[in-house]
Amino acid sequence: MSARRPSRSRAARLVRTLAVSGTGAAILALPLIGASGASAATPTAATATTASTVAYPNTLDGWIRESLAVMAQKGIPGTYNGIHRNVMRESSGNPLAINNWDSNAAAGIPSKGLLQVIQPTFNAYHVAGTSFDIYDPVANITAACNYAAARYGSIDNVNSAY
Repeated sequence: MSARRPSRSRAARLVRTLAVSGTGAAILALPLIGASGASAATPTAATATTASTVAYPNTLDGWIRESLAVMAQKGIPGTYNGIHRNVMRESSGNPLAINNWDSNAAAGIPSKGLLQVIQPTFNAYHVAGTSFDIYDPVANITAACNYAAARYGSIDNVNSAY
């Protein structure tokens, strides 16, 4: 069964693409896609409540904040500090981190991403509305936090490898 990724508006895809490229051009492109300079920098009440319409920076801080917005919508507990602490321990903030040496790797399913999730766990705890790519920072964080919530009550309760 193939999963279909939810579609985003053309403007949202353009902003996300430009933001991910790290050029900072996303803000410059907003007037080109129909947002005025003042309104682009200040989210309205309608956009502030949905993670998919707020532009988050393509940094660890932005990934955590976007994940927290998704988690709030889905009722998944966790805090910025709990996520950050675990990310720094697991991957030092590298979204492309992969563990090729532990027992999971020896079994052919290495831990991947910011929170070092194995593929079966990522698949089981994937959060709707996020990417199906285990290396996507927001998808990795939200899936790991969903797993931690089910297993430990919250990512905040995780203080070692999980």
